[in-house]
Amino acid sequence: MSMTGRERFICALQNKKPDRMPCQVHSWMAYYLQTYLGGIDSLAAYERFGMDPVIYTNPLFIYDPKDLQSWEEKLFELGTDADGYSRWRRVITTPKGQLITEGARNQYTEWITRQPVKTEQDFEMWNQYIPLPVQVDWTPVREAKKQIGESGIVRGSYFDFGQGSPWQSFVGYLYEVEDAIYDAVDRPEWLHRVLDSMLRKKLRVLELCERMELDLVETGGGAGSSTVISPKMHREFCLPYDQKQHKALKEAGALVVYHLCGGLMPLLEIVAENGAHALETMTPTEMGGDCDLAEASRRAGGKLAFIGGFDQQRGFENGNPEIIREMVRKLFNDCPDGGYICSPSDHFFFGHPDNIKTFVETARECVYK
Repeated sequence: MSMTGRERFICALQNKKPDRMPCQVHSWMAYYLQTYLGGIDSLAAYERFGMDPVIYTNPLFIYDPKDLQSWEEKLFELGTDADGYSRWRRVITTPKGQLITEGARNQYTEWITRQPVKTEQDFEMWNQYIPLPVQVDWTPVREAKKQIGESGIVRGSYFDFGQGSPWQSFVGYLYEVEDAIYDAVDRPEWLHRVLDSMLRKKLRVLELCERMELDLVETGGGAGSSTVISPKMHREFCLPYDQKQHKALKEAGALVVYHLCGGLMPLLEIVAENGAHALETMTPTEMGGDCDLAEASRRAGGKLAFIGGFDQQRGFENGNPEIIREMVRKLFNDCPDGGYICSPSDHFFFGHPDNIKTFVETARECVYK
């Protein structure tokens, strides 16, 4: 019996076997939509390829103006550097001083070059004055769900300070990665206080939502991958906070996907303990990860669904129909019991649209028995 796109995704996320293997992209990048698809939006791109849509959006958060008075943000454009990157600086002024973030952007994406927290005092300043929402406006999520109906799902991050979990938001977005790793060894008590405070803030905002309207909530982030920290460190500084957050999200009615865009094979059993329904991005070795999807399915497929695993460089950017069909069918065979959504394992910016068409057509042929 044929399923709707929504039923197909939800079935896979619940680690069950849908009618056929669902597929998606890891969100459409503006550069790709503009350069290859004539500037259409994400929903139109899904429709063009006959792909069940997974629309990425977030609710709006409303703040008390009094809280914002102690958190004044100003963005300064610093011009273009020798490499052609546009540089920027964000200065946050609080009653006790300033926090400065710097970054750069190009036509593809944006990144941070200087984190705002350098000392314990900086964190205490951030911790005291960072404004928290007082109300949640679900309008963008409701509008997206109304647009797609039963054809797909809407996913996003509920509320965070960089990425979806305390460690990943703190490390890389607020604080240098190397310094956090040193602190995990030299002063773990302070690091736990930081993560606990961030988690309590996230849970406080989660209480405002009453009932989760996103179909799928993303947590985790790249800084928790085994290409950044050890399994032992992940177990100590990620797992307990993920478990509490995931418990609260599930109580609010959410399905949860845990995001690791790097090494994950040494972490499979740990992630299976954190309460998430699914794990992404299942990045293969050719793209800098370490995922063996068949092995991941054997070891953790009974506890986790998976999203990702498709090498978009080999497939979309450099592939042809024969290669793409072979790649998609292998991923399907790697997860014979379902619980899998075929997807590029990261954002992509290049590739002929015909290659995406082949990707979708092949996935539609992957029917479960």
